[in-house]
Amino acid sequence: MFDLIYLIVAFSGSILASAWDLKTTEIPDEIPYLMILIALTLHLIEALIAWDYQPLLNSLLVGLGFLGFGFLMYYAGQWGGGDAKLLAAIGFLLPSLSKNFSPKLILPFPLSYLFNVFLIGAAYMLLYAFILALIKRKILKRFFEDVKANSRLLTFGSIFLFTLFLLLNWFLSVYFKVKFELLFSLKYSFLPMILTLAVFLLWKFAKAVEEVGFKKRIPVSKLKVGDVLEESKLWEGITEKELRKIKKSGRKYVVIKEGVRFAPAFPLALIFTLWFGDYLLIFLNLM
Repeated sequence: MFDLIYLIVAFSGSILASAWDLKTTEIPDEIPYLMILIALTLHLIEALIAWDYQPLLNSLLVGLGFLGFGFLMYYAGQWGGGDAKLLAAIGFLLPSLSKNFSPKLILPFPLSYLFNVFLIGAAYMLLYAFILALIKRKILKRFFEDVKANSRLLTFGSIFLFTLFLLLNWFLSVYFKVKFELLFSLKYSFLPMILTLAVFLLWKFAKAVEEVGFKKRIPVSKLKVGDVLEESKLWEGITEKELRKIKKSGRKYVVIKEGVRFAPAFPLALIFTLWFGDYLLIFLNLM
């Protein structure tokens, strides 16, 4: 019964936080705080009923561990403070999970969920960036201009990489004293070359999204509380006091930045974990 309640609270809270994040770019502290309060209260009740304080202790350990990890991401400039608190809230709620709800899990639930947050988060961010690029055509224009400007580098770089991988295949066949198969070597020189090229283009696309889609020069008169300045190393919006200081400074314009509204990755990762289990194990099975 308790596991079902924890799941309902985790889903409800993270979906509400996601909707708020998508609408306003911020997650109100009240949502993760309420989730944490419910988690600790229910784990305490569960501990008193069973006269076993392990569930409460597990909740504290996983929740605080997730909180610490979340704030590492925050201080690295990758997440907002709300994302860190939301991850912690899910950790407090779900330090473990019954096999009835997660029969495909092999790793402990917190580890599986954390790995899946990164998998789903990466896919979600990529999809978010592509949709943003379709809405803001200037992103695609910047991307294609950048690719065109680097066309010679891409051409000669591709030839160089293909030759390098082909020579590597030949060297390995000589080193391990196996027959050099030309078709096999061509295939396994072409594939890593394409993969390297794709990673480079993806990086260029991400740079175009960051420069055109997530940065905006606005008059100081339009600056508001919660906006994140370009020079800010943390994803933390300005306060009322900071806003007044900027307006008194005489600056005419400022550059603000946005980021991917990351909160939806948390309920999506929860669904993926319950439905598919450990993505790392799925990947290893495919390999």
